[in-house]
Amino acid sequence: MNATLLALLLAGSLSAADDYVLGPDSQPHPGVPKGKVTRYSWNNSKIYPGTTRDYWVYVPAQYDGSKPACAMLFQDGSGFIAESGAWRVPIVFDNLIQQRAMPVTIAIFINPGVAPAGAPGVSSNNQGARYNRSYEYDGLGDRYPRFLLEEILPEVAKEYKLSADPNDRAIAGSSSGGIAAFTAAWERPDEFRRVLSFVGSFTNLRGGDVYANLIRKMEPKPLRVFLQDGSNDQNIYSGSWFLANQSMAKSLEYAGYDVNFVVGTEGHNAKHGGSILPDALRWLWRDYPKPIAAARTIQGDQRTITAFLDPDHDWELVGQGYQSTQGPAVDRAGNIYFCDAGASKIYKVGADGKVTLFKENTGGTRSLMFGLDGRMYAAERARKRVVAYAPDGKLTVVTQGIEPIDLAVTSRGVVYFTEPARAGVWMVDSKGARRRVSEGVFEAPIGVRVNPDESLLVVSDHVGRATWSFHIEPDGGLLNGEPFYHLELPDSVAEGPLRPGADGMTFDDQGNLYIATSLGIQICDQAGRVVGIIRHPGAPRARNVVFAGPDLQTLYVTAGDKVFKRQMRRKGVFPWQPVKLPRPQL
Repeated sequence: MNATLLALLLAGSLSAADDYVLGPDSQPHPGVPKGKVTRYSWNNSKIYPGTTRDYWVYVPAQYDGSKPACAMLFQDGSGFIAESGAWRVPIVFDNLIQQRAMPVTIAIFINPGVAPAGAPGVSSNNQGARYNRSYEYDGLGDRYPRFLLEEILPEVAKEYKLSADPNDRAIAGSSSGGIAAFTAAWERPDEFRRVLSFVGSFTNLRGGDVYANLIRKMEPKPLRVFLQDGSNDQNIYSGSWFLANQSMAKSLEYAGYDVNFVVGTEGHNAKHGGSILPDALRWLWRDYPKPIAAARTIQGDQRTITAFLDPDHDWELVGQGYQSTQGPAVDRAGNIYFCDAGASKIYKVGADGKVTLFKENTGGTRSLMFGLDGRMYAAERARKRVVAYAPDGKLTVVTQGIEPIDLAVTSRGVVYFTEPARAGVWMVDSKGARRRVSEGVFEAPIGVRVNPDESLLVVSDHVGRATWSFHIEPDGGLLNGEPFYHLELPDSVAEGPLRPGADGMTFDDQGNLYIATSLGIQICDQAGRVVGIIRHPGAPRARNVVFAGPDLQTLYVTAGDKVFKRQMRRKGVFPWQPVKLPRPQL
């Protein structure tokens, strides 16, 4: 639904003037059963060691313990729990649950952590405490969601039955608590599906301004998001809150999310938010228990992630129980072969979907690719060589004395391979002569692919921000290298260097490059821009990708001990059949 229209309708129904007042649903009423609020403390955090915090649990009168209740988590809990403040959540819950405008819901109100000054036993009279609010709330990644899921929710579940269904879980907050709520659902849509944000801090306090970009590119997640902000919200060093919330709303709308953005005239406070809280909750829980689903198609601009994905298909498991799946390759019939590098085996997935053993004792093979000659080339890292298997199974050594990771084969029989140990790219021509064609450019070259018209060689750098593009000279050498493909960075980078973790790659017949990264499978257009990000099928992350199947419209990925596939709207290419590419959209 159009976010702007919803904003106007809801704002108009809630406040005909700029004087926001609390309505009847924020007031106690005789005859309405009153829930119970209990205060607790949490001082044993492993994720935020040394911190202490209070939290409160609201249990509605209608909860009898016979079945799991829905759960809603509020950040900055002390402000939301008060019955005389702007929010008055317990009173609002009492009224809405009694009206059946929302399900029976246990609310958890959590304060940010504070680390008292000084080490145990050391005087700290002149030392201040460390306040974790911005660190916990404004930071991106899975740390705070893990804190909620691994520490707070299990503690509450010791006394009350909480539903594990993500459709039964909502999360809310104001200001930095608003972005914390969104981050929890964004990182763990398998745990939270409903988000309530008031004057959310989607600015660059700790990188939160990136969300408006990522939402547009990443495969849509099954989330329902309510946003509120005022035209007089703060405008400081990290950005404009009002502009940031507008960007969030527009991005969510563009990506097909169920979003409602209510605009007011207030500043960075709870006056407007408190007055619309009851109707915001009604909107958030409307049509419950109908599950919240991710958008499968997006109308309008075709350059969206859903233009690549088949709306009727998701990831499907092909096989599991391997040690370390790597380097998938497609043969002439569209069958896929993949390595189990840890077990030194190569497997084949037939047209019937059955996985069969193809070769054993393969020298720790890390990658495969078929050539025009029908042979399957393999990078045997443990044996320090590249080999080729003929259709009859005969093995030929192509080159040795190197430690190859990935390889690519052209229609002219030239083999390129990466060697991270020496940070280089090598080639072997059709006569067997080997030479180094790139050095001093990468830190850790991993993936290597020739583009569909064989004019360019693309190399992924596992620790660099960019994936590189080189012109291929007539003799197979490389020229004019550029850090061409600008990749998006993962959220969880607080403990380490900023790196996308680029790995294996493949092309479709339009020249789009699919790169397995930490954030997901990033799709880059011919101009080098990330236009979409496909989510990983699960953990561990996908490492390598290839199009296969009889029509080359099935994307296969290797991911740790598993192999997955997914039907796509785009078609791959055979590496031994060059194709003419369309003119790039610049």
